[in-house]
Amino acid sequence: MSSPGVIALIVAIALVALLYLTVYAFSHVPRAAFPSELEYVSFMPDGGASEKHPLPRLDDQATVDFSVVVPCYNESERIEIMLDEALPELKSVYGDGWELVLVNDASTDDTVGVALRWAAKNRLLQDQFRIIELKNNRGKGGAVIHGIRHARGKVILFADADGASKFSDAALLHRALGDSERAVAIGSRAHLVKSEAVVKRTFIRNFLMYGLHTLLYVFGIRTIGDTQCGFKMFTREAAKAIFPYMHTERWIFDVEVLIIAMRKKIAISEVAINWHEVEGSKIDLARDSVLMAVDLVVIRFAYLLGIYSDSTISQPNL
Repeated sequence: MSSPGVIALIVAIALVALLYLTVYAFSHVPRAAFPSELEYVSFMPDGGASEKHPLPRLDDQATVDFSVVVPCYNESERIEIMLDEALPELKSVYGDGWELVLVNDASTDDTVGVALRWAAKNRLLQDQFRIIELKNNRGKGGAVIHGIRHARGKVILFADADGASKFSDAALLHRALGDSERAVAIGSRAHLVKSEAVVKRTFIRNFLMYGLHTLLYVFGIRTIGDTQCGFKMFTREAAKAIFPYMHTERWIFDVEVLIIAMRKKIAISEVAINWHEVEGSKIDLARDSVLMAVDLVVIRFAYLLGIYSDSTISQPNL
């Protein structure tokens, strides 16, 4: 007859095996990029699209000072507002040494047409404005990751297309990077939790926000007050250490970004920024909140169990 100790050991092994298989089943493997997704278009003077050109790679040398990556899904009503705010800041701080990279996540509206006409109207240099079109919708994380993997800047910012963050606050993030070769600066709305902008949200939005914060605390993300703000900046070397190794492409991808940065001991600065609620959110509160919770659990255990690695590139054809 088996001793209680042996039985306990067998049960423990079975539970660990079950946990491993469950996490593995829910883990993410990013799809390979289609050939068309490894090209970009710029604008023509008439507001049309240029010929396609091959994208650079994150491993290449930086050729501009600053890249702004903007994920876009059905943003024809909001994208111009965000771009109009960004343009004078880019010109005043970086001269001509910047680029805007819009990643169109298989939009079904005229996002691309609006963006092309905006670029022509503002007489940008063609090399400053690039649109990458994803063949199939990948989610916000997939669009951001793909754009950063093909950005040219010494410093790279990703910013939401809705303009909820004030673009001039990018200077605060850039300052927070300091002189470090590998550094991350993230915009934070944590100081606004008790503000009118948040208090007036619906009960369900605030309930889900606090629920996510609780899960993050339980799973060890305790030094960062706001993981989800769509305004994050990276030195090129930090981006090279993080984005080729990403797995998660849905809303919670920001957490994996920060987990990889922490695992690789990359400095992270959290910077209070201006922010306001913008109508037209693409989040389905019920569905996406559940998916975010599941993905958060999967991310944490996938690294603990060795299913995810921060030393093996997750998508070969970058």
